[in-house]
Amino acid sequence: MNDATEAARRALQQEVNAKLSPREEMEAEHGQVWDTSELQRDFSVTGFMAPFVGVTRKSDGAKGSLAFQHSPRLYFGFSPA
Repeated sequence: MNDATEAARRALQQEVNAKLSPREEMEAEHGQVWDTSELQRDFSVTGFMAPFVGVTRKSDGAKGSLAFQHSPRLYFGFSPA
């Protein structure tokens, strides 16, 4: 399968993971941040293409995406579809 977004996603993934930030810094930069259990509480994951996950927000059914950093695994930047 040919993925036209792969090169851009890999570059972004390297950029995000080059400076792994603690939660407090992530929240200051991105607003609301979710760890894995909070993600599972608030969203259903519909797809995965690092550094993004496709999600459906449980509270209102809004579809969108979140970005994530690897370690600590934190999700951020909900973007509605």
